[in-house]
Amino acid sequence: MSTPAPVAPARPPQSPALKALHKLGLSRDIDLALHLPLRYEDETRITALSQAREGDCVQVEARVVRSEVSLRPRRQLKVQVDDGSDTCVLRFLNFYPSHQKAFSEGAWVRVRGEVRGGLLGREMVHPSFQPAGAPLPQALTPVYPTVAQLPQAYLRKAVLGGLSRADLSETVPPQAWPEGPQRHWSLRQSLEYLHQPRPEVDLAALEDRSHPAWQRLKAEELLAQQLSQLQARQARDAMRAPVLASAGQGPMAGLHERLLEHLPFALTRAQQRVQAQIAADLQREQPMHRLLQGDVGSGKTVVAALAALRCIEAGWQCALMAPTEILAEQHFRKLVSWLEPLGVHTAWLTGSQRASERRAALASAESGQAHLVVGTHAVIEDKVQFSKLGLVVIDEQHRFGVAQRLALRRKTTRDEQGNELEPHLLMMSATPIPRTLAMSYYADLDVSTIDELPPGRSPIVTKVVHEARREEIVERIAEQVGLGRQVYWVCPLIEESEAVDLRNATETHAQLAAALPGHKVGLLHSRLSVAEKKAVMADFAGAQMAVLVSTTVIEVGVDVPNASLMVIEHAERFGLSQLHQLRGRVGRGAAASACVLMYSTGDAPRLSPAARARLQAMAQTQDGFEIARRDLEIRGPGEFLGARQSGAPLLRFADLATDAPWLEWARTWAPTMLAHQPQLASRHVQRWLGGKSDFVKA
Repeated sequence: MSTPAPVAPARPPQSPALKALHKLGLSRDIDLALHLPLRYEDETRITALSQAREGDCVQVEARVVRSEVSLRPRRQLKVQVDDGSDTCVLRFLNFYPSHQKAFSEGAWVRVRGEVRGGLLGREMVHPSFQPAGAPLPQALTPVYPTVAQLPQAYLRKAVLGGLSRADLSETVPPQAWPEGPQRHWSLRQSLEYLHQPRPEVDLAALEDRSHPAWQRLKAEELLAQQLSQLQARQARDAMRAPVLASAGQGPMAGLHERLLEHLPFALTRAQQRVQAQIAADLQREQPMHRLLQGDVGSGKTVVAALAALRCIEAGWQCALMAPTEILAEQHFRKLVSWLEPLGVHTAWLTGSQRASERRAALASAESGQAHLVVGTHAVIEDKVQFSKLGLVVIDEQHRFGVAQRLALRRKTTRDEQGNELEPHLLMMSATPIPRTLAMSYYADLDVSTIDELPPGRSPIVTKVVHEARREEIVERIAEQVGLGRQVYWVCPLIEESEAVDLRNATETHAQLAAALPGHKVGLLHSRLSVAEKKAVMADFAGAQMAVLVSTTVIEVGVDVPNASLMVIEHAERFGLSQLHQLRGRVGRGAAASACVLMYSTGDAPRLSPAARARLQAMAQTQDGFEIARRDLEIRGPGEFLGARQSGAPLLRFADLATDAPWLEWARTWAPTMLAHQPQLASRHVQRWLGGKSDFVKA
């Protein structure tokens, strides 16, 4: 008779507060130590009520004179207190029996809150309170970022416990620190100071993070980020990738030269430069990890096509993934028109295909019959197998999450010796990356930039107008369609919303159709089926439709050279990068083109500062790099990066706008540390990033 296997002891259930700590990512002692306060409260002194001014947040000790529950205008606990110098009413709109007990008449209490003027004199609403007489703290009281079911008192105790237990030994060599006050602050001193600053501290220096203790943490955080990026590079350089060099003979030889001969245009100098950089990468044994950035219409697709052909020449397959079916199909049609005459077989793979088409695409990818596979996120599904995948191209890479990009890179092939070969990776973005981001979040990438537009692109005049001029804009549209031109009209919503008073796409479509008799006005939005979207786009691209009313599904990838006017309704509600992408849909032909940014202030007297800054930037420049710089200023790196850093370590303390000198310092010292003190460098990264550094590899 077999002995039953021992049963593992049941794990004790976690308390709600402990679960909340883990939700905040506070699982290690060092995580707690690095969880810094949002602000501070001064509980180190008692203020006389007579000395408190209206609007001051003060702490007083006073005797309860009267305590009663009032039912009008609503149920509330009203407590009158007197500290001997003046009186004040404490009001609690939400209270428990314990409140009434604590404020029994004659009790002495210590309360802290904002002094306000009331009908019956001064008052505090929902002040914090405790019995009077306890020793006063010797440091300011920190207020931490928190979540539900995690009270400040519990969090303060947990943070101080983590701070006392954490290993805070120095991981930055002393000689690395430049001259300055931060050089004399250890990590432990900095953290202890920021968690429990003395009452006499310069609060302004703490709040604007200019204090040496803050500077120390910013520098260490940026150094950890740079080290993790370098480690990711080293790890990738240790991997193997196929060497994609042309065999020099056979039906696929010289494909890229043949494409260049057949193109109806010549490459710009910038395109020639970046395609040479990519070609050099593809001939190395290490996997390419390159970002190709260029403004809207700069010609990234043809560079990607040339890279794909170099891959196919060498006997390998290429996969191209785009975030939307409209964009993926745009690439597919253009690539087929270029590559099919050269004998290149291109397969189409999306989630909306008929089962028979999908099976055929999967079979051609697995057999190797398909030289190039173009599609949406369907390309990364587990069931999609490639015979010999050598190159992956991801367009609009910021629209994909880390896990999605990793999944495509994991579709490896084995060479004759059984070694795993990882495909080369080329990511493309029409949102140029500002220099500080390129030096920090993208430091693990090689970046190629197409910094000139092809000749023949017409300049775009950008006008910012109030929605009161809507009828004038419709008249301008009538003029354009009368000349045989085509027009985009972009709306932010497709259905009525009680919360936001926006004209919807359906209503606008009906209005324009009535105003433009004899001209076809189309409607495109996310709720249409794939077949319906394709039909609408085919009519517009084929010039059978004069005006296309659309939501932002046309943000990227749509190329209609005859379109000369773009109207963006409620432009104040769009992001700067999105506005720039939309504007790039016009000006693709020889005709003079314009973009009208129509805004509304709604019930407000004027636009918000951020919205006004976005519209001003659009009116002042068409330079995508300047647009990106201003976008970073307005939104900050977290929003700017979008899905690239999903799950990855965004900077918590450093600010790229103000801490560029520390970023330069970190970029200088990271290679030195990694080369001469690799164990110390690893400890530093582990301390600051933990397991999150794995996401940098994506």
